[in-house]
Amino acid sequence: MTKAPLETRGDPAQPDRRGFLAKVSKGLGVVAVAEFLGITGAFLWPREREGGGGHGIVEAGPVGDFTPDSVTPFPGRGFYLVRLTDGGFLALSSTCSHLGCTVPWSEQSRSFPCPCHASVFDMRGDVRSPPAPRALDLFAITIEGGIVKVDTGRPTRRARFEASQVAYL
Repeated sequence: MTKAPLETRGDPAQPDRRGFLAKVSKGLGVVAVAEFLGITGAFLWPREREGGGGHGIVEAGPVGDFTPDSVTPFPGRGFYLVRLTDGGFLALSSTCSHLGCTVPWSEQSRSFPCPCHASVFDMRGDVRSPPAPRALDLFAITIEGGIVKVDTGRPTRRARFEASQVAYL
Protein backbone atom coordinates (compact mmCIF):
# COMPACT_ATOMS: atom_id res chain seq x y z
CA MET A 1 0.00 0.00 0.00
CA THR A 2 1.36 3.38 -0.97
CA LYS A 3 0.82 6.49 1.03
CA ALA A 4 -0.05 9.79 -0.51
CA PRO A 5 2.61 12.48 -0.01
CA LEU A 6 1.86 15.04 2.68
CA GLU A 7 1.29 18.54 1.47
CA THR A 8 3.45 21.00 3.33
CA ARG A 9 1.91 24.10 1.83
CA GLY A 10 -1.49 25.21 0.83
CA ASP A 11 -2.16 27.03 -2.38
CA PRO A 12 1.16 28.46 -3.64
CA ALA A 13 -0.66 31.55 -4.97
CA GLN A 14 -1.62 32.60 -1.42
CA PRO A 15 1.06 33.94 0.92
CA ASP A 16 1.64 32.05 4.12
CA ARG A 17 1.38 33.61 7.57
CA ARG A 18 5.13 33.63 8.15
CA GLY A 19 5.80 35.54 4.91
CA PHE A 20 3.12 38.08 5.73
CA LEU A 21 4.51 38.72 9.21
CA ALA A 22 8.03 39.08 7.80
CA LYS A 23 6.85 41.76 5.36
CA VAL A 24 4.95 43.64 8.09
CA SER A 25 7.93 43.59 10.45
CA LYS A 26 10.25 44.87 7.68
CA GLY A 27 7.81 47.68 6.92
CA LEU A 28 7.60 48.65 10.59
CA GLY A 29 11.39 48.61 10.79
CA VAL A 30 11.64 51.00 7.84
CA VAL A 31 9.09 53.34 9.49
CA ALA A 32 11.00 53.22 12.81
CA VAL A 33 14.31 54.07 11.10
CA ALA A 34 12.67 56.95 9.20
CA GLU A 35 11.19 58.35 12.44
CA PHE A 36 14.55 58.04 14.21
CA LEU A 37 16.34 59.88 11.40
CA GLY A 38 13.68 62.60 11.35
CA ILE A 39 13.87 63.18 15.10
CA THR A 40 17.67 63.16 15.07
CA GLY A 41 17.74 65.60 12.16
CA ALA A 42 15.28 67.95 13.89
CA PHE A 43 17.39 67.87 17.05
CA LEU A 44 20.66 68.58 15.27
CA TRP A 45 19.38 71.12 12.73
CA PRO A 46 20.15 74.68 13.86
CA ARG A 47 17.08 76.71 14.67
CA GLU A 48 16.47 80.40 15.08
CA ARG A 49 16.56 81.30 18.74
CA GLU A 50 13.45 82.73 20.26
CA GLY A 51 13.76 86.28 21.43
CA GLY A 52 16.83 86.62 19.28
CA GLY A 53 17.25 87.94 15.80
CA GLY A 54 14.90 88.64 13.02
CA HIS A 55 12.95 91.59 14.40
CA GLY A 56 15.09 94.41 13.00
CA ILE A 57 15.03 97.93 14.39
CA VAL A 58 12.63 98.50 17.30
CA GLU A 59 11.73 102.02 18.41
CA ALA A 60 11.66 101.63 22.17
CA GLY A 61 10.48 105.18 22.85
CA PRO A 62 11.66 108.63 23.93
CA VAL A 63 14.65 108.79 26.27
CA GLY A 64 12.51 110.57 28.90
CA ASP A 65 10.18 107.54 29.18
CA PHE A 66 12.93 105.51 30.83
CA THR A 67 13.91 106.57 34.33
CA PRO A 68 17.47 105.95 35.53
CA ASP A 69 18.01 102.65 37.36
CA SER A 70 15.07 100.94 35.61
CA VAL A 71 14.42 97.85 33.49
CA THR A 72 11.68 97.88 30.84
CA PRO A 73 10.64 94.56 29.27
CA PHE A 74 9.83 94.19 25.58
CA PRO A 75 8.44 90.63 25.69
CA GLY A 76 7.26 90.45 22.09
CA ARG A 77 10.70 91.56 20.93
CA GLY A 78 12.86 89.41 23.22
CA PHE A 79 14.81 92.06 25.10
CA TYR A 80 14.91 94.31 28.16
CA LEU A 81 15.88 97.96 27.91
CA VAL A 82 17.99 98.83 30.95
CA ARG A 83 18.61 102.43 31.96
CA LEU A 84 21.56 102.52 34.30
CA THR A 85 21.89 104.97 37.20
CA ASP A 86 24.29 107.14 35.16
CA GLY A 87 21.68 107.50 32.37
CA GLY A 88 23.26 105.02 29.94
CA PHE A 89 21.26 102.34 28.12
CA LEU A 90 21.74 98.60 27.59
CA ALA A 91 19.46 96.34 25.54
CA LEU A 92 19.78 92.86 27.04
CA SER A 93 18.46 89.69 25.44
CA SER A 94 15.78 87.92 27.46
CA THR A 95 17.33 84.57 26.50
CA CYS A 96 19.59 82.86 29.04
CA SER A 97 23.11 82.24 27.76
CA HIS A 98 23.12 78.79 29.37
CA LEU A 99 20.38 76.82 27.58
CA GLY A 100 18.12 79.44 26.02
CA CYS A 101 15.38 79.78 28.63
CA THR A 102 13.55 83.09 28.86
CA VAL A 103 14.71 85.03 31.92
CA PRO A 104 12.26 87.33 33.71
CA TRP A 105 13.21 90.56 35.50
CA SER A 106 12.67 90.42 39.26
CA GLU A 107 12.23 93.91 40.69
CA GLN A 108 12.37 92.46 44.21
CA SER A 109 15.85 90.95 43.83
CA ARG A 110 16.91 93.45 41.13
CA SER A 111 18.12 90.58 38.94
CA PHE A 112 17.25 88.25 36.06
CA PRO A 113 16.77 84.76 37.60
CA CYS A 114 16.66 81.90 35.09
CA PRO A 115 13.72 79.61 35.95
CA CYS A 116 15.31 76.57 34.27
CA HIS A 117 18.70 76.04 35.88
CA ALA A 118 19.00 78.73 38.59
CA SER A 119 21.43 81.05 36.83
CA VAL A 120 21.10 84.66 37.98
CA PHE A 121 22.13 87.76 36.05
CA ASP A 122 22.51 91.28 37.45
CA MET A 123 21.02 94.45 35.98
CA ARG A 124 23.89 94.78 33.49
CA GLY A 125 23.46 91.16 32.34
CA ASP A 126 26.55 89.80 34.13
CA VAL A 127 26.40 86.31 35.64
CA ARG A 128 25.83 86.58 39.35
CA SER A 129 25.22 82.85 39.86
CA PRO A 130 26.23 80.03 37.44
CA PRO A 131 25.74 77.66 35.55
CA ALA A 132 25.40 80.30 32.81
CA PRO A 133 28.84 80.54 31.17
CA ARG A 134 28.65 84.19 30.13
CA ALA A 135 26.64 87.40 30.33
CA LEU A 136 23.32 87.93 28.58
CA ASP A 137 23.62 88.84 24.91
CA LEU A 138 23.47 92.50 23.99
CA PHE A 139 21.63 94.34 21.21
CA ALA A 140 22.96 97.51 19.60
CA ILE A 141 21.29 100.79 20.61
CA THR A 142 21.14 104.09 18.76
CA ILE A 143 19.55 107.26 20.05
CA GLU A 144 18.27 109.50 17.25
CA GLY A 145 16.25 112.64 17.88
CA GLY A 146 15.72 111.64 21.51
CA ILE A 147 14.25 108.25 20.49
CA VAL A 148 15.88 105.03 21.70
CA LYS A 149 16.17 102.45 18.91
CA VAL A 150 17.27 98.85 19.41
CA ASP A 151 18.60 96.65 16.61
CA THR A 152 17.37 93.15 17.49
CA GLY A 153 18.54 91.71 14.19
CA ARG A 154 21.85 90.49 15.59
CA PRO A 155 22.64 89.87 19.25
CA THR A 156 26.22 90.40 20.40
CA ARG A 157 27.72 87.59 22.46
CA ARG A 158 29.83 88.87 25.31
CA ALA A 159 31.76 87.40 28.22
CA ARG A 160 30.87 90.13 30.72
CA PHE A 161 29.77 93.74 31.05
CA GLU A 162 32.17 96.43 29.85
CA ALA A 163 31.62 100.18 30.07
CA SER A 164 32.03 100.50 26.29
CA GLN A 165 28.78 98.54 25.81
CA VAL A 166 26.64 101.34 27.26
CA ALA A 167 24.84 103.73 24.90
CA TYR A 168 24.56 107.36 25.99
CA LEU A 169 22.47 110.27 24.76
